[in-house]
Amino acid sequence: MMILLIILLYFVLLSLYSRMVTGRNATNETFFRGNRRSPWYMVAFGMIGASVSGITFVSVPGMVIRSDMTYLQTCLGFIFGYIAVAFVLLPIYYRLNLTTIYSYLKDRLGQRAYKTGAGFFLLSKLTGAVARFYVVCIMLQAFVFEELGIPFFLTVTGMVALIWVYTRSGGIKTLVWTDTLQTVCMFAALGLIIYNVAGRLDMSVTQAFTAVWNDSHSRVFEFSDFVSRQNFWKQFLSGIFIVIVMTGLDQDMMQKNLTCKNLRDAQKDMCTYGVAFVPANLLFLCLGVMLMMLTDRMGMALPESSDELLPMFAASGLLGTPVLIFFTIGLMAASFSSADSALTALTTSYCVDIREKPEDENLRKRVHIGMALAFMVCILLFRVFNSTSLIDAIYVMCSYTYGPLLGLFAFGLITRKRINDRYVPFIAIASPLVCFALDSATTQYLGYHFGYELLMLNGLLTFLGLCCCRRVHKVISNRE
Repeated sequence: MMILLIILLYFVLLSLYSRMVTGRNATNETFFRGNRRSPWYMVAFGMIGASVSGITFVSVPGMVIRSDMTYLQTCLGFIFGYIAVAFVLLPIYYRLNLTTIYSYLKDRLGQRAYKTGAGFFLLSKLTGAVARFYVVCIMLQAFVFEELGIPFFLTVTGMVALIWVYTRSGGIKTLVWTDTLQTVCMFAALGLIIYNVAGRLDMSVTQAFTAVWNDSHSRVFEFSDFVSRQNFWKQFLSGIFIVIVMTGLDQDMMQKNLTCKNLRDAQKDMCTYGVAFVPANLLFLCLGVMLMMLTDRMGMALPESSDELLPMFAASGLLGTPVLIFFTIGLMAASFSSADSALTALTTSYCVDIREKPEDENLRKRVHIGMALAFMVCILLFRVFNSTSLIDAIYVMCSYTYGPLLGLFAFGLITRKRINDRYVPFIAIASPLVCFALDSATTQYLGYHFGYELLMLNGLLTFLGLCCCRRVHKVISNRE
């Protein structure tokens, strides 16, 4: 009952805070762009939390079981990716005064390219956000609400409804401020969990971090094995492109950055939270090593799934009620800061890109409700199928769907060529299919399975397809 009370108090605080910062005169300009008045440092701090989903909160500590701290190699690549977004993409978005970033494709490549890019975003963001949120709902249901006799349907309905409540008026303006609050809650919870785990190890926090530094699982760099997924250059380069695509070409992540007063502020925001992302993930990884130390001290076996490392201690009550409370708050803050921005971005993209009615407030309100209902339905469908493999498949699909966006934007930025965009939808669909066939073939015949680098390959195939498309169109035109 105490956990339920804390959850309710958390959302009451969140709702009151959002109402206070949004005001009553919210318009579509407020919902979509925050009136372009957001302080850059608030956006930067909130984006740290928005970049960390509930899945990240649970999964990153467990990564150390199989791959030590090599994930930091990817995080180092993130820094250079954020710099690229700040000084290559943001100037274009601000120069064109965009509400959604996919409007760039309309001006550069044509109407079909514009709709294709927006469509791929809607598909990948809805499925990805729902899959992440589903996992969080399942955990809260198992560890909190099941004991209270609350059915899963009401859990999902209540959580989605609460997100809808505090985002329905202010949209992105609300999220800039509530994400700041949720980032504070998330890192406060993380810090308190680390403090409690250190206490269980009979160490001070300083001693615990020294022990982590000296532990064999603190290994960061892998240069020797090129085939390994943990190879430095694979992870580093993948980190760069992951940020370019999943931040710079993602309306969800860019919408907050476009609320800054000017380009310079947006660039400061991007570079600040890009650098801060490394120490943030380092804390999660350190917690993972500390939990492995605690597992060994208590004579416990490591979980079969690395994602279960933190929940095994925190959610089960092995570390006491305070840690359970901190874990619940941290999980909620991390998951809701990503879910609420996804809901807002989906609403924005559908209204502006698909329907092309950025001024219609009634449409925006209806679409916002519709997206919330879509969230609920998809989560409940996951529950019906109750298949982890289905969720994994959706994550894989999302990694494929970002590749065409990378290829479309790369072609528009690198070349000055014009194309007949009637072929763009077919190229965008064909590229992921070819990538899937190549991945299957190399796995079967060479024993090599593509990792993050599949994103780069997917983008390259889309880029080459657009180049071929232009040549074919040119040949046909000459014949005519």
